[in-house]
Amino acid sequence: MRRVRTVGASLPGWLAGRLGVRGPAPLEDEAGHRHATWLELFLDVIFVYALAAVAARLGTEPTPSPSAILAVIGLFLVIQWAWLGQVYYDTRFDPDDLPHRLLVLIALVGAGAMTLGVDEVPESPLLPIGYLIVRGVLLLLYLRARPTSPRARTVTSVYLVGFGLGWLIWFVSLTVPTALRPALWIVAMTIELATPWIGRRRLEQWPVDSRHLPERVGQFTIIVLGSALANLLFAVPDHPRPHMILTAGLAFVVPAAVWWVYTTFVTTNLVTSRLRAGQAYTYLHIPLGGALLLLGWSLGQAVRLVDAGANRLPLELRLLLAASVVVWVLCGLGLYALAARPSAARLAITAYGVISVSLIGATVGEARLLLFLVAAAIVGYAVLLNRRLAAVRKEWDRQRDER
Repeated sequence: MRRVRTVGASLPGWLAGRLGVRGPAPLEDEAGHRHATWLELFLDVIFVYALAAVAARLGTEPTPSPSAILAVIGLFLVIQWAWLGQVYYDTRFDPDDLPHRLLVLIALVGAGAMTLGVDEVPESPLLPIGYLIVRGVLLLLYLRARPTSPRARTVTSVYLVGFGLGWLIWFVSLTVPTALRPALWIVAMTIELATPWIGRRRLEQWPVDSRHLPERVGQFTIIVLGSALANLLFAVPDHPRPHMILTAGLAFVVPAAVWWVYTTFVTTNLVTSRLRAGQAYTYLHIPLGGALLLLGWSLGQAVRLVDAGANRLPLELRLLLAASVVVWVLCGLGLYALAARPSAARLAITAYGVISVSLIGATVGEARLLLFLVAAAIVGYAVLLNRRLAAVRKEWDRQRDER
C-alpha cells in the first residue's frame, strides 16, 4: 500500500510543523481505496475485551433479568459509540503522524479503564473516567485538525460542540451520587447521538470515505460476532459427549449463517454510493451489533442448559434468542433500504425470517429441536437473501455497463 496525497494542508508551513498536522490525506492503495491502518486495527484489540466484559454482565443464570438486559444494551452502546468516534475521525483525517499515535495510545488506556469498569457500573468510576479519556482524546484530535482547511473547520465545529457538551456531562457525573450517574450518562449519550443528525448538512459537505467506513464498521461487526462465538464455545464442556457436540454444532450454524449474510451484503458494495455523512449506516449497526451480542449469549446458555440435563429451555431465554434474530433481520432490511427501495421479494424474505424465528421461539421448548429449527430457518433466510443480493448486484452492474 502506498501513500497518496489527496488534499494538501492549508496551514502555513511553520504552524503545520508545530501542530504536527498534515491535513486530510487518507491512506489509499493504487486503486484509490482507503484501508484500515495498523493503528486502527490495534485499537480494535482492546474493544474485543470490552465486549467480552459487557456480555459477562448477563451472568450464567438461565433467564436474565430485564434490568440486566437493559444494562448490557446500554453498556454496548457506550462501547460502540466510543469506538465509532475514532472511526469517523480516521475516515476524514490523516491518522499517521507521531502526535496522533501518542494520543490514540492514551485513548487505548481509556478504553482499558472502560473495560475494567464495565463489571462494577455504576459504583466504580472507571467506566466514566475511561470514557472521558477516550472522548477527550477525540476532542483534542479534532482541535488539531480544525485549522487544516475550511471543510475541516465546518466538520470539527459540529463534533466539538456536541461531543464537548456530552463530555462535560460525563465529567459532572463523577461528582453526583452513584444512583444519579446513569441518568446523566443517558442525557450525555442522547446529546452525542443527536449531534451528527443535527449537524448532518454540515457533515455532508465532507462525505465519509465510501470504502473505509463500511470496512471499519464491518470489522467491528465481525468482532461482535466473534464475541458471540466465544460465548458459545465457552459453553461447551471439556471432553464433550457426542450429543453435546451435536448441540454445539446446531448452535454454531446460527452465527455462521449471520456471517454469511452480512459479508455477502458488505462485499456487494450496494450502499457505498449513498453513505454521505454515514449516520444511517452506522446507527443501524448499533442495534445490529447489540442483537448479535445477545444472540451469542443466548446460544451459549442453551448449550449450557443441555449440558446440565435440561430438556426444555425457559420461555424468557427462547424469546431473547428469537428477539435477537428478529432485530438482526430488521436491521439488515434497513441497511438494504439505504441502497434501494425494498422490493416485494425482499420484504417477503424479511417477513419469512421474522415470522419463522418468532414462532419457533414462542412455541418450541425442547432444546435441540429449537436449535435445529432456528438454524434451519436462518439458513433458509440466508440462502434466499443471498440469491436476492446477487440478482440486485447483477442488475446494478448491467445498468452501469449500459451508461
